[in-house]
Amino acid sequence: MLGRVLAALIAIAACAQAGVAQEWPNRPLTLVVPFAAGGGIDATARVQALALSEVLGQSVIVENIGAAGGTVGSARVAKSATDGYTFLIGNTGTHAYSQWLYKKPPYDAAADFQPIGLVSESPRILVARKDLPVDNLQGFIDYAKANQAKMQFGSAGVGSGTHVPCALLNIALGVNIVHVPYRGAGNAMQDLLGGRIDYMCDTIQTGMEQVRSGTVKGLAVMAPQRVPILPDLPTTGEQGLKDVEASVWNAFFFPKGTPEPIVRKMNQAIGTMIDRPDVKQRLEALGLVIVGPERRSPEYLAGFVRTEVERWGEAIRAAGISVSQ
Repeated sequence: MLGRVLAALIAIAACAQAGVAQEWPNRPLTLVVPFAAGGGIDATARVQALALSEVLGQSVIVENIGAAGGTVGSARVAKSATDGYTFLIGNTGTHAYSQWLYKKPPYDAAADFQPIGLVSESPRILVARKDLPVDNLQGFIDYAKANQAKMQFGSAGVGSGTHVPCALLNIALGVNIVHVPYRGAGNAMQDLLGGRIDYMCDTIQTGMEQVRSGTVKGLAVMAPQRVPILPDLPTTGEQGLKDVEASVWNAFFFPKGTPEPIVRKMNQAIGTMIDRPDVKQRLEALGLVIVGPERRSPEYLAGFVRTEVERWGEAIRAAGISVSQ
């Protein structure tokens, strides 16, 4: 009797979840971008939000909550309602760096979110103010070693995806250079353009335009291979600096506990969205590499996050990077 009752309850719950998924979405959704407006992740998120609105038949409203390397906005989503109407675009910074940079992280990247799917990867590029007296990575290395006491580098915030790569670069070079954190990569770039900071490890999305226009100097792609949108910019490895690579991935997450049928439906919608030729073209024009279908499932992303947390933990501990709380 007990077994039959339990089976009936499970069946009722399954039917209820299926009903929820059939009705979802029936109102606008909110995509939290845990970084300031104007940065690289914000640019790509807005492209995807617009396309998702068309796929889902409901508006996807972008809400920027930029602070503490993306952890404030991410924590907000982790504590949101599990009805499928609030989701997050997270990345290496929010879901890997954060677990090691803080003594008490504001969330558990693996346990407090429901993975939806991995979408893309984006290399960082080393860019310098246009009047810095260097022309390539080796020149930058020599200059930094000789002038480190008076140099500054900028980022989108402490622990962000534009901070950790530069911090690891500095460790590899054996230099101690002042870090200037901003509320967003766009603000850091403005000060780089104004010559108030010396360099940054920017997203390919925003950095490439400045390199192309000559308003900053592009010194290296921090990735295993060159990127098609900047084919003449060599990698760090090509210029003799091995094992200093920083490609940042982007993925979507719901709060933990979001019904599985909604997760599956959103995963399918995201797959449809990034396979659209117009969307793919726009994202690739921003320097992103779209991941293959075999890497887009919620299950893959769940395992990938755990692996990335461990991988970056080793690097961050070795570099001695931390964020005071």
